Amino acid sequence: MTPTAGPAQVNHRATYREVLAEPRFRLLFSTRAVAITADALRITTFSVLVFSATGSALLSAVAFGIGFIPQLFGSLLLGSLADRLPPRALITGGYALTCATALLLALVRMPVAASLGVVALVSLATPAFHGASSRLVAQSLEGDAYVLGRSLNNIAGAGAQLFGLALGGAAVAALGPRRALAVSAVLYLGCALAIRIRLPLLQPGEFGGTPGSAGGDSGAVRASLHGAGLLLRGRTVRRLMLAQWLPVALVAGAEGLIVAYAGERHFGPGWYAVLMGCLPVGMLVGDLLVGRLLRPPTRERLVVPLAALAGLPLIGFAAEPGVGVSSCLLLLSGLGYAYNLGLQRPFLDALPQDSQGQAFGLLGSGSMTLQGVGPVCLGAVAAGMGTGGAIALAGGAVALTASWILTWHPPTSTVPARCRKHRCCSAC
Repeated sequence: MTPTAGPAQVNHRATYREVLAEPRFRLLFSTRAVAITADALRITTFSVLVFSATGSALLSAVAFGIGFIPQLFGSLLLGSLADRLPPRALITGGYALTCATALLLALVRMPVAASLGVVALVSLATPAFHGASSRLVAQSLEGDAYVLGRSLNNIAGAGAQLFGLALGGAAVAALGPRRALAVSAVLYLGCALAIRIRLPLLQPGEFGGTPGSAGGDSGAVRASLHGAGLLLRGRTVRRLMLAQWLPVALVAGAEGLIVAYAGERHFGPGWYAVLMGCLPVGMLVGDLLVGRLLRPPTRERLVVPLAALAGLPLIGFAAEPGVGVSSCLLLLSGLGYAYNLGLQRPFLDALPQDSQGQAFGLLGSGSMTLQGVGPVCLGAVAAGMGTGGAIALAGGAVALTASWILTWHPPTSTVPARCRKHRCCSAC
């Protein structure tokens, strides 16, 4: 781990060009963008395949989200592997495993329950190799470059997801769902080969991990549960994780009601797609503006205002506005997602050095799980108070979360260097 940044480094504003000049980050960034495209293609195609086999909208929705919710359990049970196994083998194995899963779904006609079980089982391993990748990014980029690296990942992730969804629709129409799944398998295979060929062979000790402790499965599970418990018991780490989980999950829940809202308001055909595209467009613009134009201390001072911006516009849906106003409200909400950039450096500084991979895996898996749960919970609320009211309620909850962050988040602070070496306690 690099030493704690001094005042000059804290105030230094990196550029995207600097970040992309780092070869290891460039490799991880490009393969992850391709993998996200493949994920979106596989998820939508698998959902179509299940619907065509069963005619059940419920099972189709389960197929769409079945790979998300188990990730939190995977992080709790296997997350320590991100710090205990060589990263090249772990990341390559993760892409190879998802490739094999896509091929299995494409080539073998399994019962729907079995295919859902396969996807859920494989998703348990996702936090381990994602955590190893995130840890390598944190080791490869210093200071503000790390924050911009996260910004680039957010931007590319949103773009790749939109492209993957569009590619999925085109591939299903042109090739059918099973051949479209095979296309996603080819993309995963390309990622696995790129990592295997171009990423140096690093042992855990060479990038700050704990070498030689992977042991057996039972040892990994015990270590993962123990490590996750220590991370979540640390007040600083727990707060920073919740601050990154809750607003995103609540806004995702509101996003899940957009189709129903457009239907209730009798918007014209296709307008729901326009509304759904407003949030990611706002996210892209917000990350670009905040990441490129603002200095690190300014980003950290704006965490609370930007988090509030993610929620306050959604309260306007209580008035059930038309298409134009709804689009503007969603764009504004998307801009607020950039609040996360102001939390990246404090979060990295708060992590114990020997558990960074597990912490990143837990952060990502917790976010994915809550984003899967959010739409379900708000859907139940919408049944009683209407979609506009439920979206407004989500926005109010995001604003309350921003108020909670205000009670503990210092505008600018440097976490003591000791927190990099020891497990963070409540005193940190």
